[in-house]
Amino acid sequence: MNNVFGLDIGTRNVVGTVGYQTDDKEFVVTAQYVKEHETRAMLDGQIHDIGRVAKTIKEVKDELEKQTGQPLEEVCIAAAGRVLKTVTTHVEYEYAQESVVTGEDVHTLDLLGIEKAQEALKEVNDTSYKFYCVGYSTVKFFLNDEVFISLEGHKANKIGEDIIVTFLPEDVVDGLYAAVGQAGLSVANMTLEPIAAINVAIPENYRMLNISLVDVGAGTSDISITRDGSIIAYGMIPHAGDELTEVIVQHFLVDFNMAESIKLQSTTSDTVTYKDIMSIEHTIPAKDVWDVAAPVVDNIAQEVSAKIRELNGDKTVSACFVVGGGGKIHGFTEKLAEDLDLPEERVALRGEEVLGDVTFEQEDIKKDPLLVTPIGICLNYYDQRNNFIMVRFNGERIKLYDNNRLTIVDAALQAGFPNDELFPKRGTPINFTVNGVARLVRGEAGEGAVVTMNGKPASINTALEPNSEIIIEPSTAGDAAEYKISQLDEYNHSVITFVINGKRVSCPRFVQVNGRLEPEDYSIRENDVIETRNYYTVRQIAQFMDLVIDTDQMIFVNNEEADLDTLVYENFSVEWKTDEYGVARIDNNTYNDTQESDNTVARTSEQMMNQVLDELHDDFAKEAEASAVPENEQPENELPKNDIQEEIQEEDSSENTITVIVNGEPVELSGKDTYIFVDIFTHISFDLQAGKGRAIATVINGRDAQFSEELHEGDQIELYWKEN
Repeated sequence: MNNVFGLDIGTRNVVGTVGYQTDDKEFVVTAQYVKEHETRAMLDGQIHDIGRVAKTIKEVKDELEKQTGQPLEEVCIAAAGRVLKTVTTHVEYEYAQESVVTGEDVHTLDLLGIEKAQEALKEVNDTSYKFYCVGYSTVKFFLNDEVFISLEGHKANKIGEDIIVTFLPEDVVDGLYAAVGQAGLSVANMTLEPIAAINVAIPENYRMLNISLVDVGAGTSDISITRDGSIIAYGMIPHAGDELTEVIVQHFLVDFNMAESIKLQSTTSDTVTYKDIMSIEHTIPAKDVWDVAAPVVDNIAQEVSAKIRELNGDKTVSACFVVGGGGKIHGFTEKLAEDLDLPEERVALRGEEVLGDVTFEQEDIKKDPLLVTPIGICLNYYDQRNNFIMVRFNGERIKLYDNNRLTIVDAALQAGFPNDELFPKRGTPINFTVNGVARLVRGEAGEGAVVTMNGKPASINTALEPNSEIIIEPSTAGDAAEYKISQLDEYNHSVITFVINGKRVSCPRFVQVNGRLEPEDYSIRENDVIETRNYYTVRQIAQFMDLVIDTDQMIFVNNEEADLDTLVYENFSVEWKTDEYGVARIDNNTYNDTQESDNTVARTSEQMMNQVLDELHDDFAKEAEASAVPENEQPENELPKNDIQEEIQEEDSSENTITVIVNGEPVELSGKDTYIFVDIFTHISFDLQAGKGRAIATVINGRDAQFSEELHEGDQIELYWKEN
């Protein structure tokens, strides 16, 4: 016969129970003792004065050792439900593209919710203590922002949930361990008071049902919810038996202890006898006490029912069991049934009937709802469930509360392992705009975390084993997003049409990136502003068509005189004379002037862009070289260029002199009345032969420049080779 020693360490008193379980699963109580705290060493179920609580525990231990004649060295304890912290939060997960929701996705969503609740709890409590997750319950699911009952199997771009998560603070656990340690005891098993009560009040085969258990104590009413064989949520309201006692004190003018007696008598007999503070004895019908307590009973029942619905996803439960002394007051279960929209027979006070398998060797002990939790603490020892287990996570030894469904990911969360290092990470995305519309190209998906348990491959959802060795190598990020202009639909499928000498000609649109023309192999960067040009110049149209324009003849755009640099927009008409047809750079892409007016000329964006940029570069080079006289060819009576510039400045001050900024450096132009872009090549050092197939970029005041464009004082000029 191995006795089990259980302690119910309450706010008002400590209840010690010693007993053993027979082979027939009957629990025999061999000794029991109750000792009140001498001072308020505990408040709302939490130890405030460890030394005084340890003293009370030691007195209970000593008395039980006398009763049993055996030394007691190990003890089973429970944390009060009122110290649990409950956090409600909302969490979302967005897919890269529409996907079918799997059970794994829903589990991931739960984990994200637990982690978010942990962060919220740390912010509110402002403490370095850890919190053990002891339960969670989904209130409602969201599919693409619409409320759904279930997510699995649906297609979605985004899923979400409202989730209630319950935590046990580390300091509460440490306080209980410290108090029993100072009393000369070690902890054999630790559970939660609501679980201890459920072990007795709700048989295991009932827990598949959606049932609530309400433990109405002195200061608080503790609530727990079962479903699918597990306890899914815990809660507490700060209203219980003491409020009933206080209203009796005020109405009948008695002290607190007499009011407790009145309350107890009203639940067991038809009349109540008491003495008031004037020492006058009264005998009244129990109904008078019921009437006085009725408003408080109604309020407590309403608060309890509201908390049950909140914990159960905004819906009622199938049945409700009530334990604890406060729940015995007349009318409480009936009112609770009404508020829960349940038949009265589905809200029941559990006491003597659930203690049928419990035998008390002490004849003066009566089976009562008050004893449900102390007996449950002892019985929990035999299950060894809902206890704390130890594991080693990445070399660190951690303690977890075992809620019978622990997985490796729970250990990761408890150890503070970042959630984003568990799941594959995408590479850096690219955000940009095309014609004012925001675009996003996502990076490649990386690899998930590599998980092993006891040296064997595992997953984050592998069930956790006590004392196991867990190693998680963080997930990796995928390659950064890469996207080129040639991949844009606007580049490949968008054309602009002109009417040339009465014939329609379709050309691919140029693409500007941040105000500059870029070729199709340009790699798009973060925050690039991309626009498809809605115009060509006359020169660019001719180059696209492989034509040589007769510049001695007039050029007309929309019947107005124009030149080679005139802008031509969608559906504009152009009239010109040509000297000859050029040779097409690409086979089967020549312009045929015998085409009918409804035919179009089509060439690829790459061919057109490369030709225009190359020919534009050639034109710049030719004009620049024509404007420069090599030093070895200068006439003998001419001074070098720099000397000529100095003489002009000194001898002919009447000529126009301007200063422009070229690549950030001031450059003074002199010797002419007006200046065009190509003039800068005679005033700066720029090797026109260093292109090596690259195009030259010419920009004035942030826009693309024409080589014959006039320059003005203070113009900001950029000149460089574009990278292929």
